[in-house]
Amino acid sequence: MTLVHLLARHPHVAIEQLSSRSLAGKPLASTFPLLGLEGEFLPEVDGSKADVVFSCLPHNVGAAKAAGWLEGGARVIDMSADFRLRDASQYPVWYRQEHPAPQLLARAVFGLPELHEEELKSAQLVAVPGCYSTASILALAPAVASGLVGSDIVVDAKSGVSGAGRSPGLGAHFSEVNESLGAYAIAGHRHLPEVTQELRALARNGVRLTFVPHLAPMTRGILATCYAKPREVSSTTQLIDALSDFYINEPFIVVSDRPPSTKATLGSNSAHLTARYDERTGWVIVLCAIDNLMKGAAGQAIQCANLMLGLDETTGLAQAAVYP
Repeated sequence: MTLVHLLARHPHVAIEQLSSRSLAGKPLASTFPLLGLEGEFLPEVDGSKADVVFSCLPHNVGAAKAAGWLEGGARVIDMSADFRLRDASQYPVWYRQEHPAPQLLARAVFGLPELHEEELKSAQLVAVPGCYSTASILALAPAVASGLVGSDIVVDAKSGVSGAGRSPGLGAHFSEVNESLGAYAIAGHRHLPEVTQELRALARNGVRLTFVPHLAPMTRGILATCYAKPREVSSTTQLIDALSDFYINEPFIVVSDRPPSTKATLGSNSAHLTARYDERTGWVIVLCAIDNLMKGAAGQAIQCANLMLGLDETTGLAQAAVYP
């Protein structure tokens, strides 16, 4: 829904088709009453009638349809996990299913513009990263790429309830989530392999990642707090400089010496980062806050689409955070 609201206001986009398995045949206005969209939800998308198809289907569903959209001439931006992992053998491990279109994995570009901007400009198939992955990779990439930290890394991350989607379930029920903070997927969250994949591509000395997600009693937002032992770090200033240099030309990265908060990113496509060197314990701490529905999903998807279409990557994404 966030994606549609953004696209409806994008100056270079016309929404030609909206499909839904559960809403097929119903008026678009019944779901998006404020956008002035005419027509009804379709059961399927025709790739030959679109320049770009954004797929928000569940895991293993969109992958089976992507080949047809590509053959129809559309570029595909997939917002599930179907094309995030390059190794097809990892899908049964993490998603308990064989990949339905392994031949497409080599064509997919991991949709994190701060790391893959040039590849995205010519991409036909893009895998938008998970929200936890986006925050964790953005936090850790500068220190890992420059060899400032060792291979053992711990990520403690918190997410708002909207990260679970709209499907009703006990785990997202108000009375279960309100006034509660809990960890889950301690044995291994599905975003772990994509974080590991991207960091290992940058690392000089390999990466061993411990990742523990938590569900926080808020609607939206991700806060990732990352810990690592230093290799070549002697001060907080050195870490802040490393973040600033790595992201020097990135319009959505905000580096500061202040701890980030999810509220400061609400409704924006920005990622707020900072870092500390704890001289007392000898640990490096890097933090990143994002809006999980924006930089962690819909906003990032549009950022990728802008690059694919030769537009300025900030087009349609200039809105400031809703604060306070």
